[in-house]
Amino acid sequence: MSNQSQAQRPKFSAMISTPGYQKLINNTIQDPKRAQRFVAAITSAVATNPALQECDPTTILSGALLGESLGLSPSPQLGQYYLVPYWNKKKGCNDAQFQLGYKGYVQLALRSGYYKRLNVIAVKAGELIHYDPLTEDVEFKVIWNEEEREKAATVGYLAMFEYLNGFRKIIYWSKEKMLAHADKYSPAFSRDGQTIKSKNGTYHKVSFADFEAGNYPKQDEWLYSSFWYKNFDAMAFKTMLRQLISKWGIMSIDLQTAFEQDTVVESEDYLGAPELPEPEPSPEGQDLPEEPDTADGVKEDTPPGEEQVSLNDL
Repeated sequence: MSNQSQAQRPKFSAMISTPGYQKLINNTIQDPKRAQRFVAAITSAVATNPALQECDPTTILSGALLGESLGLSPSPQLGQYYLVPYWNKKKGCNDAQFQLGYKGYVQLALRSGYYKRLNVIAVKAGELIHYDPLTEDVEFKVIWNEEEREKAATVGYLAMFEYLNGFRKIIYWSKEKMLAHADKYSPAFSRDGQTIKSKNGTYHKVSFADFEAGNYPKQDEWLYSSFWYKNFDAMAFKTMLRQLISKWGIMSIDLQTAFEQDTVVESEDYLGAPELPEPEPSPEGQDLPEEPDTADGVKEDTPPGEEQVSLNDL
């Protein structure tokens, strides 16, 4: 689809006010005041994301209604769920896709009424004294000075839940294990660095350690648009919660629905990533991820003009 035809597509702000969309919203959300709040919230979320404004309005509304049915907010600041733009090759246009944030997992789990406690944290250097994966005995010494803790290096991630009946489950992953996980399942992420060849040229990604240290050419910022680069801890938290709850947790109907519908999609526009340079445009005139092959598919950024890869994630 050309850029011109993209521009001719009706914008979400206009479409959501049409009788057809209003009828669908009112039929789905019976409470008029709640429906009004929903329209205001989703319109605001779309207005602050230029890439989302180019998406098929129907897919925006569909993802937003799913979030509303789960009682989650579309506000990116709250991080409960996101509407992520990606290129749908089959349709020849941009679509928006529902993606649950780790705070959404926490909200749904606590709301289920089964959990007394649920938490996930980054473990800093010197805090974890001992962890036995068999007995799940943990000896942990927290750095209580917040400023000092913030500056300390992250060495791993710890997630736990406790039911109201007292049953408790704890898992720990080292940062190295999380890096290996991201390197294996995210085509856009490289732990050790990589050279990427495309019809538009050859690009080199530095190692993640160099990226964290800021040792990479700033004109190549678009190469690091994967959310694993933009917010590694948030992706790690989500991975830990998925591992913990899906394997050992009791899931409410809402939580099951969220797990089934959640698709990890990353694009250069995700969460307001920096504007891309002006490379040679792809045939569709877009450089957004294409449609995932499965409900758990991953579509992430690749060099301009290259097709995306689909893998199972988390």
